[in-house]
Amino acid sequence: MRFLMLNWRDPRNPQAGGAERVTEGYLRALRERGHEVYWFAFAFEGSPPEEELPGGVRIVRGGGKGTAILAAWRWYRRQPRFDLVVDQHHGLPWYAPWWCRTQCVAYIHEVLGPIWNAFYRPLTAAVGRFQERWTHWLYRRVPFWTASACTKAQLEAHGVRRVYLIPYGVDTRALPVLPDKPLTLPLRLVVVSRLAPNKRVDHAIRAYALLRERGVDARLTIVGDGVDAAKLRAFAAAAAARWPVEFTGALPEAEKDARLQEAHLLLHTSLREGWGLNVIEANALGTPAVVYPVPGLVESTLHDQTGVVVREETPEVLAEAIAGLLREPARYHRYRVAAWERAKTYHWSRVLPVACDWLEAMARNTPPPVQDRPSS
Repeated sequence: MRFLMLNWRDPRNPQAGGAERVTEGYLRALRERGHEVYWFAFAFEGSPPEEELPGGVRIVRGGGKGTAILAAWRWYRRQPRFDLVVDQHHGLPWYAPWWCRTQCVAYIHEVLGPIWNAFYRPLTAAVGRFQERWTHWLYRRVPFWTASACTKAQLEAHGVRRVYLIPYGVDTRALPVLPDKPLTLPLRLVVVSRLAPNKRVDHAIRAYALLRERGVDARLTIVGDGVDAAKLRAFAAAAAARWPVEFTGALPEAEKDARLQEAHLLLHTSLREGWGLNVIEANALGTPAVVYPVPGLVESTLHDQTGVVVREETPEVLAEAIAGLLREPARYHRYRVAAWERAKTYHWSRVLPVACDWLEAMARNTPPPVQDRPSS
């Protein structure tokens, strides 16, 4: 079979993130099953028009915001017939069902909603939110694929009729044995994130400063890079001047995993997520998370089972929840064990057979029943 993924970024793009990592995982698995797999994405400075990823996924690039759809259509009409086209939404779609002339599904990580406000001025954000809701209604007869029950509910509220749940997977293998990690001072906190406005990393910095102000001996490490890197460094210098925050920048996977494993807690303060892959990665390495109560994160962290979902989206409440765990080391240990055990079920080896079976079924136009929750 021949599969095409339409996504505005590819893994080589400097702005690539978790969405591109999971997309590559699914496509690589299809290629391993013997299928032809293409990925059309925006061009970026210095990028070749075509290249092949390790594993055989072929990248094709063209256009940018406002022009990529036309570039994709021009390239597409010169190609042999595809069996399935995946139209990946990131606020804006590719409108592929109206020009691909074959089986088509929509793939979405999250309904942006308030994320529009993090990047744009009020009027532009309002137009973006309206456009997003209208687009979902326009796509209402197109099958959607997502990993999040929260996203599924939002799509259904916007009129989409069929939404399939397929879990995300991670490359991080759970530790074979969970080593001891006593909850002793200094408390090691880590944030792993793209440094962008919607991630609200400043909230984690402020929570850290509040803990230090209360006399808690803690350390904060921020792993990642992005457009807000300089702004966040300046914020940390002002908000936590007496207690330096470590910014590592982007790290190779092995170094990132080492930081996750040595930390006591992962903090996640995003506006919303499709899921929260770094939560599961941290869990696999024996580190539970304390997260904001937002779509995606309330699924990757099960409150009072694998970590803590705080009651409000404020640094004050985040700091309070962390301090509360310090007073209950037995609860912390219980979270570690449960998070580690659950993370084993989200390794790619468990997830990819489910995803590939579904994609092949959609290419044959034999869709399985809609699931109420992700199966793995």
